[in-house]
Amino acid sequence: MSYNKLLKTENDYNEALKRIEELFDAEQGTPEADELELLAALVELYEQEHFPIEAPDPVSAIKFRMEQENLSNEDMVQYLGSKSRVSEIFSHKRDLSISMIRKLVTGLHIPAEVLLGTAAQAH
Repeated sequence: MSYNKLLKTENDYNEALKRIEELFDAEQGTPEADELELLAALVELYEQEHFPIEAPDPVSAIKFRMEQENLSNEDMVQYLGSKSRVSEIFSHKRDLSISMIRKLVTGLHIPAEVLLGTAAQAH
């Protein structure tokens, strides 16, 4: 198959993946390496269009960071307020305040657009 066009079908996509596998160890500066680079870009474009990854909701993002940092709900009091406030946030009964978002961005380095719920809208 010639890769001088966009991947439009699932078959095109699967063929491109097979060809990438064949070219994976191509030496830099060769026509094969150029083909690999082009195919990788085409596959990425196809995947963005057909398999979009949605940004996590703010609570999921916080819990994911907690898991990464091995933090407990009690550790979140410094960012979210009291234990009951942490519980309300995690059960979706209360939204994050701007103050909480600032603390989470600064302290846990969670992107503000994720905490604001705007990351998915930006794409």
